Amino acid sequence: MDKLTHLDEQGRARMVDVSNKQDTLREAVARGSVIMKRQTLDLILNQQIIKGDVLSVAQIAGIMAAKKTSEIIPLCHPLPISSVEVQFKPDIQKSLIDIEVKAKTVGKTGVEMEALVGVSVAALTIYDMCKAVDKEMTISEIQLISKTGGKSGTFVRDKEN
Repeated sequence: MDKLTHLDEQGRARMVDVSNKQDTLREAVARGSVIMKRQTLDLILNQQIIKGDVLSVAQIAGIMAAKKTSEIIPLCHPLPISSVEVQFKPDIQKSLIDIEVKAKTVGKTGVEMEALVGVSVAALTIYDMCKAVDKEMTISEIQLISKTGGKSGTFVRDKEN
């Protein structure tokens, strides 16, 4: 197992020094789901939630969150984000909305956290906008799907996980 890089020799938290690393194109994709009652999904898809267009607001929230990741995750480097895409895939049979966030940058460190935070906040926004009609919604399966760039290279999650 690799050594934890956010701890110094005395075990204290530290921000990793990336000043000697090369800038490379980096991309990360994360996914998660919001499981809900069928009635709630219907209300979202028909834009009948009283607070407004749930998916449009959640999309903006996910983008904003990805851009602000270093402000809420300790020791996370602030990054010049090149692109953030937030997509939703409603699944009527399973009564859920899948969320996918792709983040890109050219820099010295990856954008995995930005993609994961984007998914998380998009999911939380869906919950917030719909909680009046469905307090039993579940946010689930937030995970890194893939990442490219940097010294550690490419990662792609096994389909079975």
